[in-house]
Amino acid sequence: MGDGSGPRPGVRVLFVDDEPQLLRAMRITLRARGYEVRTAVDGGQALSEAAGHPPDLVVLDLGLPDIDGIDVIRGLRGWTRVPIIVLSGRTSGPEKIAALDAGADDYVTKPFSVEELLARMRAVSRRSPAAETGPAVDVGGYRVDFAARSVTARAEGTPPVHLTPTEWRLLDALARDPGKLVSSRALVSEVWGPTYPDDTSSLRLYINRLRRKLEPDPTRPRHLTTEPGMGYRFQP
Repeated sequence: MGDGSGPRPGVRVLFVDDEPQLLRAMRITLRARGYEVRTAVDGGQALSEAAGHPPDLVVLDLGLPDIDGIDVIRGLRGWTRVPIIVLSGRTSGPEKIAALDAGADDYVTKPFSVEELLARMRAVSRRSPAAETGPAVDVGGYRVDFAARSVTARAEGTPPVHLTPTEWRLLDALARDPGKLVSSRALVSEVWGPTYPDDTSSLRLYINRLRRKLEPDPTRPRHLTTEPGMGYRFQP
């Protein structure tokens, strides 16, 4: 299973796809890995299942026969923060960004590796309400305390770090959901405001500044990673 870790006992997965063979195969695979699985073949059934049997995780195809998957995401986000992984054959950047902006946590493109999907599922499951990042996280050689707005070196000889207000806002927006893919558009809106021009050059500049300050090797970032054309992740 990749990192050798399995799901928490009794993790409930709602798998939504209109391909019966895929649903059947994934039901068998996920149950064998210890998940409890319910399925839905369209958006209406997905929303009904989620309301009647609240899941811990949703895997959702965008190309559904009745309701567009992005509208299903919006419907779920109206009442739940359950992690949502989009599974879709749509490969265009705008489609992916629209799904992330609607509230999806991650995006896996068809055809997909089962092991990759399982790894993504484990990653978003670790971000359950009981496991959300606290007021302080470790980034490289530093302890970042969001409450005190302080960065403390964890080892002697590590140079001190000072973050600007903009850098704090950006790091806070990413660290709030560790492991989540956050779209560039969402980050720009949160850090600079919804009326800021849809220009990611400032975002790239500040991401690079944070990497130079916090990453052990800024040229090979481990904590502030990029999904080209989509957005960024924070990996504590």
